[in-house]
Amino acid sequence: MTELLAGPIADRHTALGATFAEFGGWNMPVSYSGTGAEHQAVRETVGIFDVSHLGKALIAGAGAAGLVNDTLTNDLTRIEPGKAQYTLCCNERGGVVDDLLAYLVSQEEVFLVPNAANTAAVVAALAEAAPDGVEVIDQHRDYAVFAVQGPQSAEVLQALGLPAEMEYMAFTDAQLALDGVDYPVRICRSGYTGERGYEVLPRWADAGPVWDALFEEVTERGGLPAGLGARDTLRTEMGYALHGHELSEDITPVQARSSWAVGWAKPSFFGREALLAERESGPARRLIGLKATGRGILRAGCTVHLTPGGEVIGECTSGTFSPTLKAGIALAFVDTLAGLNPGDEVVVDVRGRPVTCIVTNPPFVESRV
Repeated sequence: MTELLAGPIADRHTALGATFAEFGGWNMPVSYSGTGAEHQAVRETVGIFDVSHLGKALIAGAGAAGLVNDTLTNDLTRIEPGKAQYTLCCNERGGVVDDLLAYLVSQEEVFLVPNAANTAAVVAALAEAAPDGVEVIDQHRDYAVFAVQGPQSAEVLQALGLPAEMEYMAFTDAQLALDGVDYPVRICRSGYTGERGYEVLPRWADAGPVWDALFEEVTERGGLPAGLGARDTLRTEMGYALHGHELSEDITPVQARSSWAVGWAKPSFFGREALLAERESGPARRLIGLKATGRGILRAGCTVHLTPGGEVIGECTSGTFSPTLKAGIALAFVDTLAGLNPGDEVVVDVRGRPVTCIVTNPPFVESRV
């Protein structure tokens, strides 16, 4: 049995009484005080997540930005240095190897944040395509990642003398001064919750004191540490894709309603020809949102039907109880030929019990990023 990887502040999570589970090969905190309370803290005050399991990679050298733009789906020329961009790394069939953030530092330096389990695959794909003079460096354990999310997230950073007034998806490098020591951090106004928030990246070796300082400011405002449980309910309410569920090597961005992250006019990116062909012909399945009208918690793997016991037209890929809406919600792929539109009713089979649901276009709750 492969030993699970541990983040840089595992001792802090244990001391806080966290429950743990495997995620992407890492031993991750699922919850501290309960998913519902942690979810509510992020929506109403502020929460802090340790997501140091996320990958990190550096693309460096003359032509670094060009390599990223020629391989990943989004158009990096749309942003300026100091901005981050959501993008996709696809295979030749148009399936998604990973979704990630690209931080444009300069034309000679791009910093990538992929998902934990897919970092090696992204690094390998880019390294194979890299021209002479461009390095692709796996920095998975060089940096930690802490997500401070919620309406009071800016106050947390400002209390520590960190910059917080920046545009959405902008980032900057700063120094966090603690007890006479300056800790370099990279701060991006981004996140995975639908709330205003920031992702703070200190060096891996500096993770402990940086977490402690952020944690103190969060809890002083009535906020909470939050684990993977709340991260999942928050992102599902926003309809954000999770790789392995709404995106995979067998799921394309056209099917997953992620075409907005594809620079269709670009002459080159991984999977371009397959994606252009699918966009032209139309996908056989498409991602939708579902909201239960009665009692029932929708889960991944539940089948979707037009009528109780009728033909299967799709399957839920993510599902949960929405703490905000007090209802079951899900993301699901359904056959395009079913002709579903927002407001239509379908039936989801939840352990043999039919649950009526309304088709909706996510997000299920309003974004406040």
